Amino acid sequence: MGLDISVMIADWSWLGEVPPCERLKRLRGAWYADETGLWDHRTPEPEGGFTWPQGPGSSFFAVYEFRRTMGSFKAHFRAGERWESLRDHVGPQVRGGLDTLLLGLIWDGPDGEAPHTDPGFFSDDPTISYGMLLARSPESVRELAATWERVEPLLRGLGPAFVEHAAAPGGWIGEFSEFTDLLEDWGRVLTEAERRGWGVVGLSQ
Repeated sequence: MGLDISVMIADWSWLGEVPPCERLKRLRGAWYADETGLWDHRTPEPEGGFTWPQGPGSSFFAVYEFRRTMGSFKAHFRAGERWESLRDHVGPQVRGGLDTLLLGLIWDGPDGEAPHTDPGFFSDDPTISYGMLLARSPESVRELAATWERVEPLLRGLGPAFVEHAAAPGGWIGEFSEFTDLLEDWGRVLTEAERRGWGVVGLSQ
């Protein structure tokens, strides 16, 4: 789990103008574009917010900077592990909500096979979709954002159970505050994408 992840919100209609096999290329092209893209041209932004490209791509996508992760996917992976240790010790309402939320985003689930991409929007050819970690359409985003709205008020009550069953001081997402910060960041991503009617994409780097 040494790879990095860049999470962005993206205008699905802009991506939908081209065939599925070309959509990831279009997104990466706008991101890496000379002068107007984000790669090597972004102004450092505070963690916990969006970075927008310059020029034509500015109205089509933005990258979210997660707090305390340094861009590493390992933080998201470990959050899934912490949830596995925690979920049997919380009430059914929050367990069902966080199961749905994390299965849709970063957790592979009890069997390790949960998909995090909606089929058909991007190419299913692994030689074309290489690096795709997450792809959620606006419809999926609406469902996940609604789930987040339900579970967010319940998070603070998980502290004692987390400390007893899931804490790993010194490790990735080892403290309860780190766990809730990561979930709240995902909530911001989903809320903004849902507000715009956009999708969410996660790419490895």
